[in-house]
Amino acid sequence: MYDVIIVGGGPVGSHVACQLAGRGCKVAVLERKGRSEEPVCCTGIVGQECVKSFAIEDDVILRTINSARLFSPSGNQLRLFREETQACILDRTAFDATMAERARNKGAEYILETLVKDMVVDEEKVMVMASHNGENLSFQARAAVITAGFGSSLTKRMGMGSFGDFVTGVQTEVKTNGVEEVEVYFGEEVAPGFFGWLVPTSPQTARVGLLSRRKPKLYLKKLLVSLLAQGKIAATEAGMTCGGIPLKPLGKTYSQRLLAVGDAAGQVKPTTGGGIYYGLLCAEIAANTLHRALECDDLSAKGLVGYERGWKRIIGQEMKIGYWARKLFERLGDRRLEQIFDVIKSHKIDEELLKTRNLSFDWHSKTIMMLLGRAVVARVLGMAKAPAEATED
Repeated sequence: MYDVIIVGGGPVGSHVACQLAGRGCKVAVLERKGRSEEPVCCTGIVGQECVKSFAIEDDVILRTINSARLFSPSGNQLRLFREETQACILDRTAFDATMAERARNKGAEYILETLVKDMVVDEEKVMVMASHNGENLSFQARAAVITAGFGSSLTKRMGMGSFGDFVTGVQTEVKTNGVEEVEVYFGEEVAPGFFGWLVPTSPQTARVGLLSRRKPKLYLKKLLVSLLAQGKIAATEAGMTCGGIPLKPLGKTYSQRLLAVGDAAGQVKPTTGGGIYYGLLCAEIAANTLHRALECDDLSAKGLVGYERGWKRIIGQEMKIGYWARKLFERLGDRRLEQIFDVIKSHKIDEELLKTRNLSFDWHSKTIMMLLGRAVVARVLGMAKAPAEATED
């Protein structure tokens, strides 16, 4: 019997595995893929805080970012620039493989090409039913962690509830004509209520994608045609990857002998859909909670509740404010977006924000509240202040 079975071998699952195996736990990671070659619908952008906190190696970083151009629906632009590096673009295949290798080096066992179909929890163990190359298998552990991403039905089946809100992301990799900066596009014709992006990964390639509640592939095709017409990309024919992105966390991320972490728990930035940093932070909390529970042999729901309290203490407020801002943004039409761009430029609010040193790529609530604190922005939005429920626990 294993101490812990982790369902999902992405970076979040691998980090939980690494932390637990490094403390002497017997850990198995069940991963449906054979290797990490399958494309992932992820821009791979992480802030410097994430890079430093989790010692992300230089050889998985494709390039660094210190600037971005934001385009309004009509094509007006804001350029955000700082001298120092703000974020990095990861090679997701290499990053995932590196995180798995760290866990293996600590003693975690990876069982690949294994699709988990169901789980049963009793007073003594977790039974995990899976299939491998057409053969039905079962595994036993004292506890399990679900890190299988948004698409997994395991959390609902295990009584943790369903996601209250989500969006679809779609992305492709294209040849470019020398685009050097990240570009972000807003407008109802690009991605209604959300945004599109062009993220250069090398002098000749870039990731182009967007978030949308409806017809994401159609909107991406239109964006690619527009970028081709502008001379920014060399072709529009490319394979697309799609994926659901939760905008709110599960109602419950723990139960008897079980934890859900990362996208599987909805631990994602509601503003951008980014989940790597939040997922890794929560993976640490999950590993710490589980290790203590294993040591004292208390894997009851009461013994694991500290995990949910812990992650909410760190990112709960960020997610509440971010989700409120996300819903506000979705109600804006192109006219108000243009007004916001005009107000930010004419009042030099962008320059003011860039000079504020404690504003972070990874923590958005301060930026949101600073913007809303400007009366001229609040007037455009037709509001006096952020509602109390956005800023209170």
